[in-house]
Amino acid sequence: MKRLYVIVFLLVAAAACVGLAISEDAGYVLVAYKNFRYESSLWASLAVLVIVWLVIWGIKLLVELFTVSTGLVNPWSRRNRSRRVQLAIEQGQMDLAEGRWASAQKHLTRAAEAERQPLLFYIGAARAANELGRYEESDNLLERALEHQPQAELAIALSHAQLQVDRADTEGALNTLNAMHERHPHNVQVLRQLQRLHQQRGDWAALIRLLPELRKDKVLPTQELAELERRAWGQNLGLAAQRETDAEAALQSLTLAWQQLTSAQRQEPTLVLAYAEQLRQLGAQSEAEEVVRGALKRTYDSHLVRLYGLLRGSDPVKQLNTAEGWLKAHPADASLLLTLGRLCLQNSLWGKARDYLESSLNLERNPETCAELARLLGQLGDTTRSNQLFQEGLNLLDERLLALPLPK
Repeated sequence: MKRLYVIVFLLVAAAACVGLAISEDAGYVLVAYKNFRYESSLWASLAVLVIVWLVIWGIKLLVELFTVSTGLVNPWSRRNRSRRVQLAIEQGQMDLAEGRWASAQKHLTRAAEAERQPLLFYIGAARAANELGRYEESDNLLERALEHQPQAELAIALSHAQLQVDRADTEGALNTLNAMHERHPHNVQVLRQLQRLHQQRGDWAALIRLLPELRKDKVLPTQELAELERRAWGQNLGLAAQRETDAEAALQSLTLAWQQLTSAQRQEPTLVLAYAEQLRQLGAQSEAEEVVRGALKRTYDSHLVRLYGLLRGSDPVKQLNTAEGWLKAHPADASLLLTLGRLCLQNSLWGKARDYLESSLNLERNPETCAELARLLGQLGDTTRSNQLFQEGLNLLDERLLALPLPK
């Protein structure tokens, strides 16, 4: 309010000053050019200039208002075109997130064609087309994205590879990723997608060849990479034996795969377990027993101990004595007691086998232990307890199966 008073006061003072100036001297202005002659007082001329300026300013304001109002009404104006593009972007992204693929493809394609940087919109539209099974359209959209932004080749290729995986074209995805791997050998995302694709395809040999690059470029956390490495080598050991139809050739292939491991890897319990299990399945029981026994001397592992009870070494008595030697340090290991029971069965020590199996069952209710003890008790004439244990073992297995309906 005070500011208003000040402004009014200044305006009145200015008007008074102008009035005094006019009263003292009106001034004189003459403009003559050829036949044109203009004469007036100075103050009248200034007033005319002010009026002309106000008229020009008013015309300019009217033109701007007309232009804005026309833009709001005209559907083809730049303002409305930008508004339509923004609406297409918002609707397309919402449709994509909520799975309305046809609508998402339409809106995102429209947005991509209107934007100067259309990459994300073309990729979104390609994904929507891919979900609809329109694979050719999906690929064409990515091609258009590449034409508009060739510098985004890697991003487009990675998106293309993922879409190929989604449509179960793993061979095409592999070709796409291999091409990008050659051009960008140290790109973490390329390596990550290659790793996942090799796992999905079950190509463990290819994954093993990729492991040094995964480690060098720190694609995975250390613990996750170590676990992946163990799994890859373990799976490769299993596949090595399956590649050959002849048992002897399969054994040679398995041995070669085992020798390809480093010394540290050959001490990994999970890899020893995979190797010994394959030896057992190929009938090389004595070799498997030696491998497991040597591994257990270095590191005690319950999984290896369980497998040890399934192996038939060259000397069953020595095998039992070896296993009993672990009992002092691991008296509460149910797997060791199960193995001791099985080894006693191999040596026809029925009473001792029964005691070990009972002890194992007291520590852990396991269907394998139930079955072994039930078989033994059945042969010893205790059919009632044998049947009870068989039933318990079946019930324990049922807990691991789906609760599917059964006929009444």
